[in-house]
Amino acid sequence: MANKRPMTKKKSNFKSNKPNNRPGNRPTVSTAAKKPRPIEKNAEPIEKIVRYKNNLTVLELSEQLHRPVSEVIKKLMFMRIMASQTQSVDRETAEILALDYGFELQDEVMSDLTRFDELVIEDDPKDLIERPAVVTIMGHVDHGKTTLLDTIRHARVVDTEAGGITQHIGAYQVERAGKAITFIDTPGHAAFTEMRARGAKVTDIVVLVVAADDGVMPQTKEAIDHARASKCSIIVAVNKMDKPNANPERVKQELADLNLLPDDWGGETPYCYISALNGTGVNELLDTIQLVAEMLELKANPKRNAIGTVIEAKLDKGRGPVATILISNGTLKIGDAFVVGNTYGKIRGMNDDLGRSLHKAKPGAAVEINGLSDVPLAGDALMVFDDERVTKDIAQKRSDRQFSEHHSTKKTVSLEDFFRRAEGNIKEMRLIIKADTQGSIEAFKGSIDKINIEGTQIDIVRTGVGAITDTDVTLAEASNAIIIGFDVQAPANVRDTASTRGVEIRDYRVIYEALEDIEAAMKGMLDPEFEKRIIGEAEVRETFSISKIGTIAGCMVTSGVIRRDADVKLIRNGKVIYEGKIQSLKRFKDDVKEVKQGYDCGIMIENYNDIKVDDVIEASQMKEVPMNG
Repeated sequence: MANKRPMTKKKSNFKSNKPNNRPGNRPTVSTAAKKPRPIEKNAEPIEKIVRYKNNLTVLELSEQLHRPVSEVIKKLMFMRIMASQTQSVDRETAEILALDYGFELQDEVMSDLTRFDELVIEDDPKDLIERPAVVTIMGHVDHGKTTLLDTIRHARVVDTEAGGITQHIGAYQVERAGKAITFIDTPGHAAFTEMRARGAKVTDIVVLVVAADDGVMPQTKEAIDHARASKCSIIVAVNKMDKPNANPERVKQELADLNLLPDDWGGETPYCYISALNGTGVNELLDTIQLVAEMLELKANPKRNAIGTVIEAKLDKGRGPVATILISNGTLKIGDAFVVGNTYGKIRGMNDDLGRSLHKAKPGAAVEINGLSDVPLAGDALMVFDDERVTKDIAQKRSDRQFSEHHSTKKTVSLEDFFRRAEGNIKEMRLIIKADTQGSIEAFKGSIDKINIEGTQIDIVRTGVGAITDTDVTLAEASNAIIIGFDVQAPANVRDTASTRGVEIRDYRVIYEALEDIEAAMKGMLDPEFEKRIIGEAEVRETFSISKIGTIAGCMVTSGVIRRDADVKLIRNGKVIYEGKIQSLKRFKDDVKEVKQGYDCGIMIENYNDIKVDDVIEASQMKEVPMNG
């Protein structure tokens, strides 16, 4: 038997990854992990105040108490209140929890963002810079307000205005000696008193234009009242000094009687003597405006969110709702989310008065913006917010509040009014008003309210900006109303629908023409309109040709009535062959004035003999169509 070599354990080069757990060889632990966190000796003490607000959630309360939300939920369970972290806590419960943890409960004072037009925000004096003066041109109709603006900005506006008067507020900015001046052109006609009042509210300086050959007129006095109510500085521009019969001394005396004492008479009101048509004295007027502006020390903060006022708003076919905004403070930028009136939006585009695209607009500028969800009202306040989601909520709340206030203050009707209506003593005209701008609608409504005729009443069913639509026709039919369109058009299909449904549409370019017609209609003095209406049809069953007389058509009246004095159309195979008058109408051998449906008759058409069997004779007459239906 061979000797076996003793087996030896071969040393392996493989190193195990398993830890050696023998004594003295245990894995080491980082000393940093064992070391306790250092205590901050100078840590600020926790504020022992809980600020309560409406809809305060359990999670928000736990964060203010600096406790885990699970702990606060357990506390509520002990109080027999089952609530999740997203549920709100009433004030009494929140106060009990706060006291339990040694906190004091205080109500959080929050400003009502829905009333942002009433908010007063203090600006840091370091951020304030000089802003352009906002100047409003006021005065009586045809005293030269728009011509003056034309001269200042070298543009022609008068020629494009209907009836030669300004019918919308326009805002323009001009540069002079390195400084900008913003001008607002308010209409001068009495119908636009409301629009002119809005112009005065947003302005710093009022330039009162008075014609030297005409003197102080009713709208001149109204303009002075609006300027004083708005606490604006007033500069008098005595215009038309180039006229032979100009009498500036008379103007000065009339205005002095209204407490506008000229500065050269020892008063405080600057007077400038100009000719807007020739440009004489306009530079001196601009110098006076800048001098008054310097005295006012007008300042604004361009670093804050913009606030402004709607000067005019309309519905543009291509861009949707657009509005002219006068920025009173802050800087308005592309992409800004805003609330204006009861609507909201985001700035998609911005143009100046020359149509140039802008990326931002500073205080005192007047710009046209788009990106609105709806057409705002002229005079509405605009405010920019950082959170776009907030704007829709604020706009909805403002709309709801306005609706509630409107219905809570709804005018009541007395028993006397009720009985008068029941007896039919009050005649009511119902109107649907559509216009190109919101300002025109307000002017309509304000002027219509002044029409006061005994025994009559005007009810404005609806107003809206934009073209007349089928919806307006449907509402007019249901409410028995007339549609008044001011500087807007109704498409052909809408007019056809209105004609079919018996709804009248009246178009106007100048507001006082519409007011005159409405007032005349209320007095019953409006001349009635006439339209041709079909009164009957007759079918030709036989023809008789008689020499020296002509062709007699033996007919059967199939609908309506055929009258001797009616106009007729001869229709063959659906086409009108001839239009004329009836020469004779007979029943048997007797001449008659009319033949009703179901009877036969003989008809001769004046100066026409080519009548054939199966032709249709359609009779029509002019009928009166009074405005009030």
